[in-house]
Amino acid sequence: MALFRRKPVGKPGEWYYCLKHKVAEEGLQCPAKQRMGPYQSREEAEHAMEIVAERNEEWDADGSGSDGELA
Repeated sequence: MALFRRKPVGKPGEWYYCLKHKVAEEGLQCPAKQRMGPYQSREEAEHAMEIVAERNEEWDADGSGSDGELA
């Protein structure tokens, strides 16, 4: 077991939405399983849940994912 863990480093200016804290964060502050992104700006990351909802509606309307089979 390693004594020191390397903390992942993101690119400067990358923003993520933390699902645990429900805030936009710059860089890789929280574990990958708790964040969505990267986004180009803080504003875009702050609207991550709205973006997801819109994409889900589009997906449902398209019918592409309704049967559960992969193309």
